Amino acid sequence: MKTPRTSVPEGGSLPRTERGGGPAGVAVLALLLVVTALVGLWHLTQGTSGVGAGDLLRHLTGDRENTGDAPVGEIFTGSRLPRLFAGVAVGFALGCAGTLLQSVTHNTLASPDTLAVTAGSYFTLTLVAAFGLTVPLWASGAVAFAGGVVAAALVLLLAGRAAGTAGTRLILAGSATAMALDAATGMLLILFKQNTTGLFAWGSGSLAQLNIDASVRAFPLVAVVLCVALALSRRLDVLNLGDDAASTLGVPIRATRVTAVICAVVLTSTAVTLAGPISFVGLGAPVLARLIAGRVRALRSHLFLVPAAGLVGALVILLADASLRALQGADGAAAIPTGVPTALLGSVVIVVLALRLRDTGQLRQPPSVRVAVRSGRGYLLVVLGAVALLLGAVLGAVMAGSLWLRTGDIALWIQGTAPDLIGQALDDRVPRVLSAVLAGAALGLAGCVVQGSVRNPLAEPGVLGITAGAGLGAASVVTSGLGGGRPMLIVVAVAAGLATFALIALLAWRGGFLPDRFVLIGIGCGYGLSAVTTFLLLRADPYNTPRIFTWLSGTTYGRTLPDVVPVAVALALALPVLLAMRGRLDLLAVDEDTPRIVGVRVERTRITALAIAAVLAALSVVAVGVVGFVGLVAPHLARSLVGTRHGRAIPVSMLLGGLLVCIADALGRTLIAPAQVPAGLMIALVGAPYFVWVLRKSRA
Repeated sequence: MKTPRTSVPEGGSLPRTERGGGPAGVAVLALLLVVTALVGLWHLTQGTSGVGAGDLLRHLTGDRENTGDAPVGEIFTGSRLPRLFAGVAVGFALGCAGTLLQSVTHNTLASPDTLAVTAGSYFTLTLVAAFGLTVPLWASGAVAFAGGVVAAALVLLLAGRAAGTAGTRLILAGSATAMALDAATGMLLILFKQNTTGLFAWGSGSLAQLNIDASVRAFPLVAVVLCVALALSRRLDVLNLGDDAASTLGVPIRATRVTAVICAVVLTSTAVTLAGPISFVGLGAPVLARLIAGRVRALRSHLFLVPAAGLVGALVILLADASLRALQGADGAAAIPTGVPTALLGSVVIVVLALRLRDTGQLRQPPSVRVAVRSGRGYLLVVLGAVALLLGAVLGAVMAGSLWLRTGDIALWIQGTAPDLIGQALDDRVPRVLSAVLAGAALGLAGCVVQGSVRNPLAEPGVLGITAGAGLGAASVVTSGLGGGRPMLIVVAVAAGLATFALIALLAWRGGFLPDRFVLIGIGCGYGLSAVTTFLLLRADPYNTPRIFTWLSGTTYGRTLPDVVPVAVALALALPVLLAMRGRLDLLAVDEDTPRIVGVRVERTRITALAIAAVLAALSVVAVGVVGFVGLVAPHLARSLVGTRHGRAIPVSMLLGGLLVCIADALGRTLIAPAQVPAGLMIALVGAPYFVWVLRKSRA
C-alpha cells in the first residue's frame, strides 16, 4: 500500500546538514528579521491619529512637538508600539505553533485552527467572561491553555491511529470539533450579552491593546517555549523520516509528540489571550516557510524552520494589519479585526493544499445503513412514525414558550376567538414553527441529494460552504441597505449560494473530484466566506450586529408567513423533480462507470441535482439563517432506517430534517426562556460530534 503524499510535509524530509548550511540558515533568518523590522516601521506610521512617519522620527530624535491635540509620545507608546509588539508576539507564536503541529502530525494542513486549539482557547476565555469572573493575565493564559489542550487531545483521540494523523480525516475531525466549540462560544455570546460585550469583534482577532504590558509579559514565555521547541529540533528532523525509522534511531516518539503539542498549545493560548483568535496564521506561515525551505536546504532543519515560520507569521500579521489600515483608512480599519484578512489567507491556503493532496481512501456509508428495513411494510411504518413524530413536535413547539398553551387555545385561535394574549403568542409561534419545519425539510432533502450525487457521506450544504455563501449574500443585502425588500434578499442569497456551489464544484472537479478533497475545499471556502461576512457585520451599524449575528446563527425569531412561502414553493417544485431522478441518483451513488454504461448523462444529472440542492439550501438560509449539519444528520438517519435508494431516502430525509430543526428551535425558545438560543447553534452542538462519528465509521 502506497503511503499518501501527505505523510511527509513538503520540504520536511530529514536534512543532510552540509558545510555552510548553518550560515545559510542564519542568513535567511537575518533577512526575515530585517524585512519584519522594515514592515514594523511602516506599521508604526499607520493609525487613527494624524501622526505620520516624520512626526515619529522627530519624536525619536528628541523633538517633543505635538501633532494636533495629541502628544506624539503618548500616541507612540500608548497605541502604536503596543499594537506592533502584540502583532509580532502573536504572529511569531502562531507561526511556531503551526510548524510544530505540522511536523508531529506529518500533515501540511495541521494548524492551531484546523486542530481546534484556537477554538478551545477562545471558548474557555469566553466562558470565564460570560460568568463575570475577573482573572489576571497569567490566569487567563492558563484558562486558554486548558481549553486548547483539551480540544487538541479530543481531536487526536477522535481521529485515532486507524485514521492516521497524516490523513485529511484528522483535519476534518478538527474542523468539526472547532465548529462545535464555535457554536458553544456563539451561544455564550448571545446568552450573556452584557458580560461578553465586545467579544464578537475580539473573537475575530484584534491587535488593539490598552498598553504595552501584556505584550512585554508574553515575550519571555514565547522565548522559553521556543527554546524547548528548538531543543526538540533534532528529534523532529528524524521524526520526519517516519515513525518506524525514528523509533529505530532511538527517538522517543510519544514523548516528542506530546512535548511538541504542549509547546504549540502554550504558544497558541498565549496568542489568543493577547489578541483573540487570529485565524490561520498558524497554517499560512509554516506553509510559506516550507516553500522557502524548498530553495534553501539549511532551512529544512527545525532548528531554523521553527523560528523562520515564527518570523513569517509576524510578517504576515503586520502586513495584514498595516495593509488593512492603509486601504480602509485608519478610522474604517479600526473596526475591522486583523483576523479577517488572515482568515481569507487561510481559506486560500486550505483550498490550494487540498488540491495538492491525495485522498486518504474511499468513503462509504456507516455500517448502520446495513440494518435498514427492506420491505414495503417496514418503509411505510418508518414514514408513518416520522410523520407522527413531526406532528407531535409541531404541536409541542406551538404550545411551548414563555407562555405555555393548551390544545384548546390552538382550537380557539383557528376559529378566530382566542384572547388577545393567546392570539399574539400563536401569531408569533406558528410562522416560526412552519419556517423551522420547511427549512429543515429543505436542508434534509439537499443533504440527501448532495451525498448521493458526489458519493460522499460527509458532504452537506453546511460543511461544503453553500449555506455560508448564501448567508454572505443575505448579510450583504441587510448591511448595505439595498432596496427591494425580501425579494432582493432571496435573489441575492440564492445567487450567492449557487456561485459558491459552482466555485467548489469547479475546484473539486479540476482536482479529480475525490471525496475528502471535495469536503476540504468546501470547508476552506466556508472559512473565507464567513470572514467576509464578519467584515460586513463589523462595518455595519453596531446596534444591528447582535441581531444579524443571531440570525446568521440560525433562528426563526420574527418570522412571518410570507417568509415561509419561498421555501414551500421550492420544496413543491424540487421534490417531484428529484423523485423523478431517483433512479439516476441511485446509479450515481454506485460509481462513475455504471451510470455511463446504462446511458445516464452523469455530468448533466449531477449538476442538475446539486444546483437544486444549492437553491434549497440558500432558501433555507433566508428562512432560518445559517443552520449546519441538518443535511448531514437527517440523510444518514434516513438511510439507516430505509436504505440507500433515493425513492425512499428522500421523503424520510425531509421528514427527519424538519423534525430536527423544529425540535432544536423549540428547545432554544423554551430551555432558558425568556432568553433564546438560536436553533443553528443547538444543532451544531449535536451535529459536529455526529460528523466525527460518521467520519470514523465511513473509512474503507
